[in-house]
Amino acid sequence: MQQISDKATSAIREIFGTDKALIGMIHCPPFPGAPRYRSAAMDVIYDACMRDAEALVKGGIHGLIVENHGDIPFAKPEDIGHETAAFMSVVTDRISRAVGVPLGINVLANAPIPAFAIAAAGGARFIRVNQWANAYVANEGFMEGRAAEAMRYRSALRAEHIKVFADSHVKHGAHAITADRTIDELTRDLAFFDADAVIATGQRTGNSATMEEIEEIGAATHLPLLVGSGVTKDNIVEILKRTNGVIVASSLKEGGVWWNPVEPARVAAFVEAAKPGLEL
Repeated sequence: MQQISDKATSAIREIFGTDKALIGMIHCPPFPGAPRYRSAAMDVIYDACMRDAEALVKGGIHGLIVENHGDIPFAKPEDIGHETAAFMSVVTDRISRAVGVPLGINVLANAPIPAFAIAAAGGARFIRVNQWANAYVANEGFMEGRAAEAMRYRSALRAEHIKVFADSHVKHGAHAITADRTIDELTRDLAFFDADAVIATGQRTGNSATMEEIEEIGAATHLPLLVGSGVTKDNIVEILKRTNGVIVASSLKEGGVWWNPVEPARVAAFVEAAKPGLEL
């Protein structure tokens, strides 16, 4: 395979100190300014995030991603209010000080610039970006990759230590715009635009990518590969055989539903089930 980036393949080890990482999600409740916000006190919102973070870390999860998943329907990047970055920075700082594991930031929808700002303010080590290069049609409409402006913004912040985890063939959208290009090509574009890790997803939240798609994406890149959707205690070992880690959310929540609180017993069962895969 042609080398098209000078990136080392050690982002997972550099951040987490291991070759395979289990990353949990902090799905923040709606923030002020979002349609579903119902005047909850900020401490109530922050405490809910902290409870999930503590449950995940106590259960053995290696790192966390803070995400504004409660802000449905998600705004396009240019329409996201400054308040979102402000509130997420506070959440990130509080979690960082309390749990002591590496943090990432994902600002929906597809907003790497506020994500870099939050990461820099709150001490996070990486951001997740759903569409880093090329374009697709998302729930929010036409969504372009924003790598060029985001990387210039990162340089302006002198925040080159904050890594980029980028989705390939991202969920919740149609890829007809790039249908004449293979997943192999689209995945290689992520490295070409200086991503540090690649994420394979299913079709929507809670759905896993197929093993065939995971293998196809993995074969197309020298970057670390994670699976970012649909990971459960039943498929974790098979996924870890093919990847450098997972991003897991719904299967660790009460009832397996993403908007519910984290259930400690589910976390414990998941981490126990993952152990053989982590040793591969």
